[in-house]
Amino acid sequence: MKLKRFYLRYYPPGIILEYEKGGHLRTKSIDLLDLTQQTDPDEMVKEIRLSEPLITESRAEQVKQLILRLQQKLGQQDHHRFCFCKELKAHILPLTNIAFNKSGSRFITGSYDRTCRIWDTASGTELRSLEGHRNVVYAIAFNNPYGDKIATGSFDKTCKLWCAETGKCFHTFHGHTAEIVCLAFNPQSTLVATGSMDATAKLWDVKSGQEVATLTGHTAEVLSLCFDTVGNQLVTGSFDHTVVIWDVASRRHVRTLIGHTGEISNVQFNWDCSLIVTGSIDKTCKLWEAGSGKCSATLVGHKEEVLDVCFDLSGQLVATASADGTARVFSTATHKCLMTLEGHEGEISKICFSPQGTRVLTASADKTARLWDAQSGVCLQVLEGHTDEIFSCVFNYEGDSIITGSKDNTCRIWY
Repeated sequence: MKLKRFYLRYYPPGIILEYEKGGHLRTKSIDLLDLTQQTDPDEMVKEIRLSEPLITESRAEQVKQLILRLQQKLGQQDHHRFCFCKELKAHILPLTNIAFNKSGSRFITGSYDRTCRIWDTASGTELRSLEGHRNVVYAIAFNNPYGDKIATGSFDKTCKLWCAETGKCFHTFHGHTAEIVCLAFNPQSTLVATGSMDATAKLWDVKSGQEVATLTGHTAEVLSLCFDTVGNQLVTGSFDHTVVIWDVASRRHVRTLIGHTGEISNVQFNWDCSLIVTGSIDKTCKLWEAGSGKCSATLVGHKEEVLDVCFDLSGQLVATASADGTARVFSTATHKCLMTLEGHEGEISKICFSPQGTRVLTASADKTARLWDAQSGVCLQVLEGHTDEIFSCVFNYEGDSIITGSKDNTCRIWY
């Protein structure tokens, strides 16, 4: 094995190694999730060298400089105040979902008008309209980090794969017997997973367009799914109150996570794939050990359904959004509620952390989105202007742009 070069990953902090083995270029990542400004870079280099043979004595100083750059990035204070930039009358019928590409230069919108549209973030110009579905386009995704393909899942029971540049449809995936409501690319962009109201999830081959597997076992709609960050496992959440972990390579059921007493609203792996978080209509959020399937904590406090959950990129915090109009931030280490985010006057349907983990963004039925300080719980900004409930909110990769999507048929770009 011969080390060729390093790449930096800012969010979450990490160093990517590109190396040659058997005549082929490969990559591996060194995750530095615990890195802080106080971390001793020399000590960290020693630790890395103990576990990573590619980092030789001659490379130690180079790795130290990379750690210092990551610490510098961590030290940049996030005082960014978002200003309304542009309103896009994106569709003739309500929007369903919004997604950024990795760089944030483009985003896509799905709609009840049966189309998915590609937009230039800086100018607000519509670049392409992806047409061909015969019903609502509900689930959408870029194949990040590459961003050259788009998957769309529809109530017409099909998923389509598109070229992000030309708008050409590569494949239409047929096989589900009911509406497709969630989808995701694996990290390698070789597979698309779809979840459906027919109680199954399916895996599709991106290159050939063929169905690879039907994952059966749920007894009700599959409403949420997520690959782990290496693409080895897929987790699915269902209306049947359960969560199932699947092995991607063998297409086999690994284990079922049982404990919720209501429908699962969302499910997500943390970055290092050690934990799974689930939100449920039973008003709770649960943390599970991905390896054993054991429930390590039930996070309580909400008075109504938990509609969305997410990890920050370091995996140290979990945020929950509820129909009770509040959001909460919990520690994954202590399982304690660190703060309750209060101020919205309607249910909160979406929540996400900024890439830096310093901000929390919420979208509400009260027609506003709110930006919160993740340390203090203080509301830093109210993003106003929509005339109907906001159902979607997303940060770009750098955390300096936000898009909000509303039932008023528009989305708004904030810088």
